[in-house]
Amino acid sequence: MKTIDSIPITKISRASKLVSTGAKVGVNYLKYYGDKMVNSKTDAKERLNQNNAEDIYDSLKTLKGSALKVAQMLSMEKSILPQAYVEKFSLSQFSVPPLSPPLVIKTFKKYFGKHPEDLFDTFNATSVNAASIGQVHIAEKNGKKLAVKIQYPGVAESIASDLALVKPIAIKMFNIKGKDSDKYFKEVENKLTEETNYILEIAQSKEIAEACQHIPNLKFPKYYEEFSSERIITMDYMAGEHLSEFVVHNTDQDKSNKLGQALWDFYMYQIHQLRKVHADPHPGNFLISEEANLIALDFGCMKIIPEDFYSPYFELANPECINDPKRFTEKLYELEILRQDDSEEEITFFSAMFHELLSLFTQPFHAETFDFSDPAFFNQITEMGQRYSKSTELRNMNGNRGSTHFIYINRTFFGLYNLMFDLKAQDIKINNFKNL
Repeated sequence: MKTIDSIPITKISRASKLVSTGAKVGVNYLKYYGDKMVNSKTDAKERLNQNNAEDIYDSLKTLKGSALKVAQMLSMEKSILPQAYVEKFSLSQFSVPPLSPPLVIKTFKKYFGKHPEDLFDTFNATSVNAASIGQVHIAEKNGKKLAVKIQYPGVAESIASDLALVKPIAIKMFNIKGKDSDKYFKEVENKLTEETNYILEIAQSKEIAEACQHIPNLKFPKYYEEFSSERIITMDYMAGEHLSEFVVHNTDQDKSNKLGQALWDFYMYQIHQLRKVHADPHPGNFLISEEANLIALDFGCMKIIPEDFYSPYFELANPECINDPKRFTEKLYELEILRQDDSEEEITFFSAMFHELLSLFTQPFHAETFDFSDPAFFNQITEMGQRYSKSTELRNMNGNRGSTHFIYINRTFFGLYNLMFDLKAQDIKINNFKNL
């Protein structure tokens, strides 16, 4: 894979890159208007999506950092984005052009004040894995194989300006309106800022690994603070293949069920026992070992779940609450889904919308076991997402609603459901975490 010798780090250089990408997208639309005159509209639209997705991703992978992280987050929105975008943006999870070896050495010396070979017995300056915020290198120390994650230069300093650049796109895509919309972007900015603090990530990684080490078939790397800094993390090298690669060739249903149960127990234990959760459940953060154990990585994005959100959120997973109009409405107000300044039309619309959504989305919690390989369940979620994303009625209303905690909690569940479906996990014991 081609390497990168430099990354735009100033606000002007990053903005210029996005402006040039916008020009390419404009050209793609001009081609589309001509294309649909001589070919079918469906085929023309598909080519437009493919061209736009490729041009946008090519720009973001050069910028890296928050801009690319947003693409990673959007790649999990399989029920909203066209497939071309999902496929292209999914590459940001673990396969983007890495920094060149000279830039790696320069960056390491800047962050640690030493050449990597002054710390390690061996250090491979060629990356083995590159993602949105950092890339991983192999090193050895005293005979132990290590993974060294190095943050891309300028990432932490460009978060606010990157989000300002993508904000107009997000506002249009997710119909965010109203004077309070900034609180949602602030939530994302705060989480992205935390993800660039590798000292915090090490502390969170060690905490979760210790708290969850008893969960069967789940493994974590050991972290080495003496070889880490605010922008560098050193941990055990964990052998395995990414979950998305494993599911392509796996035909062993027992392995799927074993891994699926471990993944589900891991998340349910965090959410219900620890009241905090690894809020970045995409395939690039999980490896599958030869022994078919699940290896959890990258705890930079952790979401604390406050009690005043946890209680009403999971009460809405209860069929008795969903089917009790008075209780249901109370919880919608508690979670800021319904607002005191809503019109009667908005109250009626959003009550019906969330009743339909929750009745479907909480199905796994209504049974002792659940089959996450069932395509009917996920097809319903996709159909509903696409229907509401195209709803003109919804777009005419104030979509700025819901607690800010929804952003990462919903992201967690959407990501978890997608991973469970990718694994084709069956007969998953929903409340098994209570017995661990």
